[in-house]
Amino acid sequence: MSDPLAGFKPYVPDDSTMRELSFKSILFGTLFGLLFGAVTVYLGLRAGLTVTVNIPIAIIAMAVFRALYKMKIAEKATILEINTAQTVGAACESIAAGSIFTLPALFFLGYKLSMLHAFAVALAGGLLGVCYLVPLRAYLIEKEHGILPYPEGVACAEVIKSGETGGASAAMVFWGAGLGAVYKLLGSAVRLWREKPFWTPDFYKGSTLVAETSPEMLGVGYIIGVRTSCIMVAGGLLSWMVLIPMIYFFKHVVPGTEPDLAQYGGMYGYAKVLWNQYIRYIGAGAVAAGGLINLARAMPTIIGSFKASVGDLRSSGRAGETREVPRTRQDMSLKIVLAGMILAIIVTWVVLSIVIMPGAYLSNFVAAIMVAVFGFFFATVSARLVGEIGVSSNPTSGMTIATLMATCLIFLAIGWTGGAYAAIALSIGAVVCICASNAGNVGQSLKTGFFLGCTPRKQEFAYTIGAMTSILAVGFTLIAVHQWTYRAEEIQPLAAPVEARVVDEYKYHGAEYDVIQVRETTDDLAAGNYLVDPVTGQVTHALDGGIGSEYLPAPQARLMATVIDGMLKQQLPWELIFIGIMITVVLELGKVKGLPFAVGVYLPLYTSAPIFLGGMIRWLVERKMKKKKVLDKAQAIAEEESGPAMLASAGLIAGGALAGLGIAALTGFELDETVAVGSRILGPLATSHLFAVAVFAVLCFWLFRVGTKKEKDA
Repeated sequence: MSDPLAGFKPYVPDDSTMRELSFKSILFGTLFGLLFGAVTVYLGLRAGLTVTVNIPIAIIAMAVFRALYKMKIAEKATILEINTAQTVGAACESIAAGSIFTLPALFFLGYKLSMLHAFAVALAGGLLGVCYLVPLRAYLIEKEHGILPYPEGVACAEVIKSGETGGASAAMVFWGAGLGAVYKLLGSAVRLWREKPFWTPDFYKGSTLVAETSPEMLGVGYIIGVRTSCIMVAGGLLSWMVLIPMIYFFKHVVPGTEPDLAQYGGMYGYAKVLWNQYIRYIGAGAVAAGGLINLARAMPTIIGSFKASVGDLRSSGRAGETREVPRTRQDMSLKIVLAGMILAIIVTWVVLSIVIMPGAYLSNFVAAIMVAVFGFFFATVSARLVGEIGVSSNPTSGMTIATLMATCLIFLAIGWTGGAYAAIALSIGAVVCICASNAGNVGQSLKTGFFLGCTPRKQEFAYTIGAMTSILAVGFTLIAVHQWTYRAEEIQPLAAPVEARVVDEYKYHGAEYDVIQVRETTDDLAAGNYLVDPVTGQVTHALDGGIGSEYLPAPQARLMATVIDGMLKQQLPWELIFIGIMITVVLELGKVKGLPFAVGVYLPLYTSAPIFLGGMIRWLVERKMKKKKVLDKAQAIAEEESGPAMLASAGLIAGGALAGLGIAALTGFELDETVAVGSRILGPLATSHLFAVAVFAVLCFWLFRVGTKKEKDA
């Protein structure tokens, strides 16, 4: 059998002693990773989407290292140090992505979202994601070379190799970040213009066109491209321009039953009520079906890659182990790998026994073993799929849904349906989701290092460092942004419902309150969150904001909670769920990707609308540029991923998201109304829908100009 590496030579030869795992590369990789990890948490809670950050981190690292060298603060960075920095940073993003898809579901299930739980789950998933990939690296990265393209990993290697342009490219990231932050602060904090301009046409009752003037969503749309963004907004239009008007019509077709729209704040407010009562369940069914269809489509690859990977592990174990291993093929010690796996299982068992179900040691141990089994399977699957289709297209949510469904079926079979078993099932899914997300990104980073000539052992250690440091930032950001966005409104005091669960604590105007969750509307209280005086036991304030609110909808996490609740309690509105499932099935039969459409159905239209605009700008840029021919696919991806508008979009995402975190902090410290002086400065313009659209159009035009300017300079 021919050697797949015959004729291959890494950029840095085997016999090189170039600096790689240095203090400088780890420090800045960690800082960049913490930054983008926080951004990923915010973005995932807002839109249920994440974007890969390997290339932006690599470009920023090149610029920072070059600046330090010119200022004679540090030695000139090697190409391997640059790759180490992006490896550490990418680990933070993947941990954050897996966490925000699952952990916030605890709140929807009626449990506290604690720092300890977030920390332990991220630690276990992060460790397993790295440890499972170490013994698979030789097979996936070396033996399958030429078969698994790892498109984004190869593109990142191309960008790092062409690092001479890093300074100018990084400047575009910083410009985008600065503009995104200033725009977000002026619009959402100072409130110089509307954050969500909308239009409810009188001739089409029940319909709403609404878009959020969000720089971060605009950047997301540009990065994911016109195809996916169009499919997403189509799902949003189905919800807000078809389904909600239909529900409105059929609910009020009898004369004299027209609702009093004033009590809802107008038609837009009433449309949001209909969305909450009906559309989110339809969207949940659509997303679940889309994720499972993606998983089923990948099943032949999953089975084949799993068998091949396990077979390769067996053959490598039988092979002679005394031969000298070249530097570029040296992996982390299997003793360390085994220790990491055992630690992850112990951490999972301990946190379940302390936080979720104290005393149920056997049940928690079974859950920890299930984490290890599901984690190994989906880590292998994720790394293989990333090799074929890239991180952005990896169906991690589908794998998580499959894990949750399998776990819930096992729980149902043995009678584990009450108490905290819903939270245990979610914890299993959360660790597996983080493990799969991390494993896919590990594979991508290892492929980048493979082309550049990195030492796998050092890269694996670097990724582990990044994963371990990120868990602090992810947990803190998740908890902080949740509480900082709370808004309390005083109501007539009344006794707290007996069945309501305490899901949080909150300090308001210097007093400590319990936060209770009313999951079903009663005669006295609508479903929602409320503040309870722990001394009197009375409900004193209605509570808006936090995870699950319009500001932080956390769509993926809500879906996970819906799946668990539906299977263990069997109390879901299955008619609405099946409508969503059939929507996805119809689209797939029409050869349209069901998952992005389903996400659009599930998300509010104001989220998918700016994403659509970003995708359209990219389409216009590509049409005007008429991209020149390049030598191969890897170079084409690298040129596209490192283009000026692509990097500016990454900056818009970072700047807008960081400003959003700052605005959340202002709300948490009760300063949001103090800085909201827009109406005093601009008067009626600050509340004008058309003015908000015009200001956002200026930002869109800037992004278009950035994308097309390169043609004139070339």
